[in-house]
Amino acid sequence: MSKECSKSLARRLSNPNFMRLYFKGNGIDIGGKSDPLSLYIELFPLVKSIRTWDIEDGDAQFMSSVESETYDFVHSSHCLEHLNDPLEGIQNWLRILKPGGYLIITVPDEDLYEQGKFPSTFNKEHKWTFTIYKYSSWSTKSINIIDMLKDLDDNTCIEKIELLNSMHRILPRYDQTLTPVAECGIEVIIRKRTYEEISNKGKLPKNILLNKEVRVYLNQYRDDQNTLIQYNKITKPFNNESNI
Repeated sequence: MSKECSKSLARRLSNPNFMRLYFKGNGIDIGGKSDPLSLYIELFPLVKSIRTWDIEDGDAQFMSSVESETYDFVHSSHCLEHLNDPLEGIQNWLRILKPGGYLIITVPDEDLYEQGKFPSTFNKEHKWTFTIYKYSSWSTKSINIIDMLKDLDDNTCIEKIELLNSMHRILPRYDQTLTPVAECGIEVIIRKRTYEEISNKGKLPKNILLNKEVRVYLNQYRDDQNTLIQYNKITKPFNNESNI
């Protein structure tokens, strides 16, 4: 698979959540040596540092030398399919993530990438194939992303699951990740809940202090809505047929 992290940049930069939420603070890029996220650190202004972690640093399934709750975000592009136990890998990636931080994972989609054959003819090192969800699969090593995420504990919040097929084309059987555009993957984003959220069973905090300007404008939106409601009691909506 060719420069998959680099291919994701234009798509991610168009999503404001990558700029303000997902890539923020100190992060680690697991399995990123061949195409590290750190090459593009200046494009994400809220990122302070990115550590690139690869095979010489240890087994990505265990991350045994990394203490729990170390990083503000954890990123991994096309590493999970190489692990013996992907679920244990995700659990340890969440372990090293701070509460409130984000885990961003990309894996190949089995139909867009392997295209009906496993062991993979395009990458012999793949141990698993992935699909978002299918009742049955042609692959004997298929993992349904939704089923796997259901096995995580209640400290996780699934933010996003996306099939990355916007540049995939109908071609004869061919590894389209060799092209400079096709991603042929699945992106998953998981937020690690704070201890307060866990104790409240996911309920977000409401005791937030807002400054005067924000309060004034939010209250005005509510006042405007109430004005419309009161007016519509006199004049029924969607009945004014007069010329514009």
